[in-house]
Amino acid sequence: MASDTVVRPGNGPATIDNDASPYDVPDRYEDLDEEVGGATGDTLDDIRRGEAAQQQQHTPPEEKAQGTVQVSRLATQLYTLSHLVLFSLLGTLARVGLSHLTTYPGAPTIFPTLWANVGGSLVMGFLTEDRKLFRHEWGATSTYDQLLRRARAAKTDNDEERASIDLAAAKRAHLATKKTIPLYIGVATGFCGSFTSFSTFIRDVFLALSNDMVSPDLHGLAAPHRNGGYSFMALLAVVIETVGLSVGAYVVGMHLGAALEPHTPSIPFRLGRGVIDKLAVLLGWGCWLGAVLLAIFPPHDRWRGTVVFALVFAPLGCLARFYLSMLLNSRRPSFPLGTFAANMLGTAVLGMAWDIAHSTGAGGVLGCQLLQGIEDGFCGCLTTVSTWVSELSSLRRKSAYIYGTVSVVLATVLMIVIMGSLRWTQGFAPLQCRP
Repeated sequence: MASDTVVRPGNGPATIDNDASPYDVPDRYEDLDEEVGGATGDTLDDIRRGEAAQQQQHTPPEEKAQGTVQVSRLATQLYTLSHLVLFSLLGTLARVGLSHLTTYPGAPTIFPTLWANVGGSLVMGFLTEDRKLFRHEWGATSTYDQLLRRARAAKTDNDEERASIDLAAAKRAHLATKKTIPLYIGVATGFCGSFTSFSTFIRDVFLALSNDMVSPDLHGLAAPHRNGGYSFMALLAVVIETVGLSVGAYVVGMHLGAALEPHTPSIPFRLGRGVIDKLAVLLGWGCWLGAVLLAIFPPHDRWRGTVVFALVFAPLGCLARFYLSMLLNSRRPSFPLGTFAANMLGTAVLGMAWDIAHSTGAGGVLGCQLLQGIEDGFCGCLTTVSTWVSELSSLRRKSAYIYGTVSVVLATVLMIVIMGSLRWTQGFAPLQCRP
């Protein structure tokens, strides 16, 4: 692991423990998850300069003599990737488990991934609004605390306009810094992004259109025939329920974050840096290796097809989405290209995997299980509803409607072309393995 250095006046660098050192984050981390709204918002560099100046004013002389401590960029990237791997595994387990848990006779919704998309959006909303969990990452004199004190002082002086400006600046500053913390990136991008799945949502849209969404009440039997008008209504029902409930859950999550702020604990600085980051390196890569070994030497065939292959491919999808967001999201702020590209690519791959698995030459039980793992693991983690909903909420109204409509319509067209070509020619063959 990369070592950290202390810059001391007149002396060379010295290696130290990095428990109490700030992260040296790549600038592209600013483009992750959700945007910092507001036309007059501070950039991350402005926030860092202001915070450094405030800390310099309040730092005792003996601490100033010790110089500036910083976690190396290599270590920061290692921690970030480790958190993403670990939380992508946890998000996949949560999505697959909740999907099985909510599939039962008489279920009010027969597309169980709705629960995962709503749950992940709720958690994302909470993380967006929360300003307590990662408060200690700011150090003793955070910009957020100082701006918040200024806002309260202005409110006491009956200067409502200045109070609202200071409060908005405090929120933007806190969100900008949160998005550079490896643990926050792991929970928001890793867990929430992997817990929710845009590609599975679009697959359900197509299955509703083609009348192939089988209710648990039918015990695997084909659904009765219906005309095209009812199929179109079924398509609209899946879109309206998923998008409406996910956006609503995101808003409720933000309300919960604000309401629970007085009671939300803060992660201690040394616990986050000294324990959680290092534990993520061990658990993240270790659990991924364990999943690969379980896929090669399975203790039970059922779990091999249901969960293990999904865990093998999950981190690959999550990391691909992470890098697409970093590379593309900043190119067009009104239309996040990184998330859009990840959702379209994952939807196309899931459609192709579904076709191969439901064709006559699927390659036996093992091939079917492998394809199921690609669908639930790689495609489920490459695509996301929680980040998509967060972006819709942060964009201007016109941009949000354009972005949301283009995403759903284009993904549905992709599924109609890919899955429809098999469905309306040869038909879907039964799976050779349990889903």
